[in-house]
Amino acid sequence: MAKPTGFMEFARENPSKLSIDERVKNFREFEFLLPDDKIINQAARCMDCGIPYCHSYGCPVNNRIPDWNDMVYRNQWKTALELLHSTINFPEFTGRVCPAPCEYSCTLSINQSPVTIKHIELQIVERGWKEGWIVPQPIRYKTGKNVAVVGSGPAGLTAAQQIVRAGQSVTVFEKSDRIGGLLRYGIPDFKLEKWVIDRRLEQLKDEGVIFESGVDVGIDISSKYLKRTFDAVVIAAGATIPRDLNIPGRELKGIHFAMDFLTQQNKLNLGDFISEERRISAKGKHVIVIGGGDTGSDCVGTARRQGAASITQVEILPQPQTERGEYNAWPAWPQILFTSSSHDEGCERYWSLEAKNFTGENGKVSGINFGKLDWTDPDKNGQRKFVGVPRENIFIKVDLVLVAMGFLHVEHGNLVKELNIATDTRGNIVVDKDYKTTEPGFFATGDSMTGASLVVRAINHGRRVADSVNQFLKRN
Repeated sequence: MAKPTGFMEFARENPSKLSIDERVKNFREFEFLLPDDKIINQAARCMDCGIPYCHSYGCPVNNRIPDWNDMVYRNQWKTALELLHSTINFPEFTGRVCPAPCEYSCTLSINQSPVTIKHIELQIVERGWKEGWIVPQPIRYKTGKNVAVVGSGPAGLTAAQQIVRAGQSVTVFEKSDRIGGLLRYGIPDFKLEKWVIDRRLEQLKDEGVIFESGVDVGIDISSKYLKRTFDAVVIAAGATIPRDLNIPGRELKGIHFAMDFLTQQNKLNLGDFISEERRISAKGKHVIVIGGGDTGSDCVGTARRQGAASITQVEILPQPQTERGEYNAWPAWPQILFTSSSHDEGCERYWSLEAKNFTGENGKVSGINFGKLDWTDPDKNGQRKFVGVPRENIFIKVDLVLVAMGFLHVEHGNLVKELNIATDTRGNIVVDKDYKTTEPGFFATGDSMTGASLVVRAINHGRRVADSVNQFLKRN
């Protein structure tokens, strides 16, 4: 245990951030690292619980949180890094973008502020890079087996690293022009600068992973090519099909899917040329983001940096409570109101509104009519129902609409269709306990089988599918 009385001696201290006025001037990360003495005090707050729910319940990859907290407190940073890497391949990603379910299942969060687990994780891995402890681990032998990974998001990159370290030859195919998938184009730079990805990609390349970008599997290369060239194939494509808002006026110009908006800005940050005609810009416009999740929040922060005149975020669900409800006890994920750094930067938030129709002028969107909803109290299962409120409608003026209502499933492209790979009622690829699809030799992992989820869950599934692939290749 780090320090038996640490949680009584030290209060939680969050890392400082660049002021809002300064950070909205660019797309760079704006959160600072805590000084060494303060991060050690934060690690000292860990109680090394008899049942560490942060590790066993809250963290999808089962990070050994009490162990590496203890090492940080004792200034054993290299050992802390080894413990961290034993369960997760890319903690610098999760240390930046994970919503930290581990912290909400921390025992301290029953009646105090939880341990700053996410930030300690980030500090450990960044210390590792600074000290030169993170280096390629190329394997000295090869099995002669070839594996293809389709998709280069967190699940695909994790699977590739775990498989290549087992002696297989690995080729990652990515249909976008750059490697990284959701990490590259779905997450704004102010949350995850792309040099962070590139730094890891160099490690993977030195370990033997081959990357092929700009290759749409099923079109540029066929399923037959994959079957005759590779001993196993891992489908790690993201759940990229967005949920649409099919209401009158949807055909008007100025209505875009959130991911198109976010991807384009990330491309601009990378120096790509996008003509004015194709550019989705919030500058000087009244922006409405439909959808209250993380993607919607990312749209808010991006629109603010682009210079929007006003930003409004609308959610169909009722406004959450500020504290856990009767049916939402610790250590479960709290169904409470979250306010992101993007919200702090300025936007108006509406709840319990259902979009009824878009209005337009000269073929361009100019407003949205919303209907107000009344929600029932949660039942014994925590579920609610809603009814419309007669004659209670709200009209909001708008120049740019960003639809951020979540994602349905992986794209059912030629690869899935040609092989007749089974999908479930939601459109996700069906796998067994070993991540095998209905096509022999083909595996699926990450969002392709679960639907859109967290980066940390994708990493977990990437590690698990790699274990299954490696065992499969030993037997075949």
